[in-house]
Amino acid sequence: MQMPYDLLLKKAAAYCSRQETAPYDITNKLDVWGADSQQSEKIVEYLFEEKYIDNERYCRSFVNDKFRFNKWGKLKIAQALYAKRVPTDIVELVLSEMDISLYEKMLAELLAKKAKEVKTDSDYEKYGKLINFALQRGFEYAVADRVLKVLKK
Repeated sequence: MQMPYDLLLKKAAAYCSRQETAPYDITNKLDVWGADSQQSEKIVEYLFEEKYIDNERYCRSFVNDKFRFNKWGKLKIAQALYAKRVPTDIVELVLSEMDISLYEKMLAELLAKKAKEVKTDSDYEKYGKLINFALQRGFEYAVADRVLKVLKK
């Protein structure tokens, strides 16, 4: 059974009021709630107009949370945002505004902690494992290499 448009709109607006939401996420929610494609399109358009959803605001919030709490690098954050269909230009803009010194400091802390846990026979093997760890977290190779060289001193 299909829900009436008014109820879907109220439910979607309430959902967006509680947390920053990507248009892709709200479209998926509307599908789950039984909205047809026309209703979804109309509701998402209304939510944009009334500033319930905003791609740039969502992107800034997502980047902040994933960096500060999950300690993800730019590559992993960007991949997650692309999966949520946030426009590339917005993702690139927000990621370019990240504080590089804070970014490198976070990576240095992660690598220093991980270095204590890594058990290897050689420095070469340890370096490889630490680089791999940084790459899995979504940090760029060049940044990880630079940070490791500084930590080694």
